[in-house]
Amino acid sequence: MSLLPPVTEIRSARQRNHHAGTDQSIERPLADEAAIGILFDGRPHAVLMATPADVEDLAVGFTLSERIATAGQIDSVAFEVVAEGIQVDVRLTAGARAGKAKARARTLEGRSSCGLCGVQRLAAAVRPLEALADGPVIEGGAIARAFAALETQQALGNLTRAAHAAALADADGTLRLVREDVGRHNALDKLIGAAARAGIVAPLCLLTSRCSYEMVDKAAVAGFPILAAISAPTALALRKAEESNLTLIALARADGFTVFSGGERIAS
Repeated sequence: MSLLPPVTEIRSARQRNHHAGTDQSIERPLADEAAIGILFDGRPHAVLMATPADVEDLAVGFTLSERIATAGQIDSVAFEVVAEGIQVDVRLTAGARAGKAKARARTLEGRSSCGLCGVQRLAAAVRPLEALADGPVIEGGAIARAFAALETQQALGNLTRAAHAAALADADGTLRLVREDVGRHNALDKLIGAAARAGIVAPLCLLTSRCSYEMVDKAAVAGFPILAAISAPTALALRKAEESNLTLIALARADGFTVFSGGERIAS
């Protein structure tokens, strides 16, 4: 659901063709960013810079991936458009409110490129992960089919060339959900939130971005057993994937991909 248009500016610009040495005037659509305030029971917790669309999904996904509450501990989600941006208030059950006091606090705004902005303690930045259950096993062709389908499902990215996408697919490569954002962490949180709100369970998570530690962390916490990205992972991302029994696939291209961990989930 869009609250503000994800593309709100079309600006004219002079474009120089370096091959032909000519100039021409063009209009280029630009993806927008807005300040998204996340509140819990009316109390501010974090401010994220994000594409102003699917913000309820973003708030729920942030709640889950930050281990603040489980999906069953969220009573309601409400938003309000204000002069400064958008506020999303997540109402928690009484038990979740008690546990939230132990959750890591964010004291700074989270920029669109930042997954850990505002975390106050080193121990809160890299936290242990529980191991995912073994299985399922999917064919390598499913990954190629899912990425091929995703190319046509990135409305914001294809229009602006300025957005990341995160997608969820079934074991046969059929896409179930796609979410986009100018920030890759936000795109994944939106996907996590959308899946939780819709009750969708699927094994394969796709990223059109690089795979750093935070992306593995979010995927593992969400219970996605297979994570596939188009760029290489960091060393820490690989270590955390191994720790959590997550299948990490990267460098995904039309002609193949590289399995970095959890290869037993990919049929030979």
